[in-house]
Amino acid sequence: MGIVLRQSFRNTIIIYGAFLIGGINTILFYPKILESEFYGMVVILLSASNLIMPLTAFGIQYTIVKFYSSYETKEQKDKFLSSVIFLPLFIALPIGFLWDYCHEWIMNKVTKENQIIESYTFSIYLIAVACAYFELFYSWTKVQLQTIFGNILKELWNRVVVMILLSAVFFGFITKSEFILYLTFAYIIRVFVMMFYAFSMYFPKFYFKLPDNYLEVLKYSGYIILAGSAGAILLDIDKIMIPGKDAIEKAAYYSVAVFIGSFIEAPSRAMTQILQPLTSKSLNEFNTREVESLYKKSSINLLLVGGLFFLLVNCGVGELFKLMEDKGYAGGEYVVLMISLAKLYTMFLGSNGAIINNSKFYKVALPLALGMSLLVYFLNSFFYYTLNIGTDGLALATLITIVVFNTVKLWFVHHKFTITPFTEKSWKMILIIIVLFGTFYFWDFSLPEIEVLEFSITPLINIALKSILITGIYILLVLKLNISNEIGLLVKKYYK
Repeated sequence: MGIVLRQSFRNTIIIYGAFLIGGINTILFYPKILESEFYGMVVILLSASNLIMPLTAFGIQYTIVKFYSSYETKEQKDKFLSSVIFLPLFIALPIGFLWDYCHEWIMNKVTKENQIIESYTFSIYLIAVACAYFELFYSWTKVQLQTIFGNILKELWNRVVVMILLSAVFFGFITKSEFILYLTFAYIIRVFVMMFYAFSMYFPKFYFKLPDNYLEVLKYSGYIILAGSAGAILLDIDKIMIPGKDAIEKAAYYSVAVFIGSFIEAPSRAMTQILQPLTSKSLNEFNTREVESLYKKSSINLLLVGGLFFLLVNCGVGELFKLMEDKGYAGGEYVVLMISLAKLYTMFLGSNGAIINNSKFYKVALPLALGMSLLVYFLNSFFYYTLNIGTDGLALATLITIVVFNTVKLWFVHHKFTITPFTEKSWKMILIIIVLFGTFYFWDFSLPEIEVLEFSITPLINIALKSILITGIYILLVLKLNISNEIGLLVKKYYK
């Protein structure tokens, strides 16, 4: 678990740095500079590109992680990498040639007042292809157990570029329309940077021969491309559905709440980068004991860290919304709560997804993903269109879907491998989170109105005071109950 914790810790720092920059962009710059309508359009474009990215990627990013460690000689590895690097083009190029039809379909799905998106739909395709190849080369470095530079490009690059471009819009150097063009170009540049780094880690001798198990590779990629496409629907279909009913500004409001709720998942995203190749390696070596060890340790450590941020986010989000000038963003507390709860439950399952995707039972990922996409689409339509609950209904649909299918995944891994991520410390950790949530969620410090340069800083003070109090109690309980051996050893190392 040493390499997992080391790289996870560094990746977590990178991701939270990225979230900080993303938070400044999302909460301050986007609403102030682009305003809600144009910001909503950017959200729709990026969400749409995320929907088709798994299709253009051909599932290769997962294929590399699953099969690379199974090859024993350099020639076998080189044949494999030589083959998979070109596979995404077999889908990406036909989609590009047929994009006029895709454009017409997109425009038929949005209301008349949201036709502003018409001039920018080709950016959806370019960003999707760029992201597909970025993920391919990122996986190329993951199997070398080098995840940090790729994580910087994945998490920090786009957010820093957005901050720079938004500043350029603010000072009049570029227009709002040029913002989208430059952002698209930045995604393309990122691919080449990642490619050069991946080749510096491992440069294969290119063969015009397929690997011996090419049929198995293609079959796996076929399953993953379908499962990945279905899974992408869960992540972004809610944002895509908004312009079909409401003004595009609603997508901006909802996106901010989802961003805040997703803040807690940074440790999971960081740990997954290194857990995927390690779990795959253990499965390929039939080392079930190591698989179980990674499963349990990743679960308790992710629950511990995610639980703290779950409390900090939800117990301060009401005050955070008071800081935003556009009051359309306020009232998203329940969206934040439901999204963060869904993320926390996913973190609680640790390496569950890595076990399924990299085992011989990977085929179950397809029906699971299809089931998730169908359920979330049905629930979104029912809550948002039929019951007219609004964006709270979209978040509720996501929460229900994730809880149901994560529970199915939990059962599946237990059924096939007779392992679970739980220990008695898991239940202690859950009790700590519930008690502190019930204690701090429903009240704030009663403070007088304090203004600096006509700006009220009372919400900031409230957030700071509650965060200090929650963090202190949380850490004290975690250390007292010895919840995580790894965290305990880390603390003792620096505080002997």
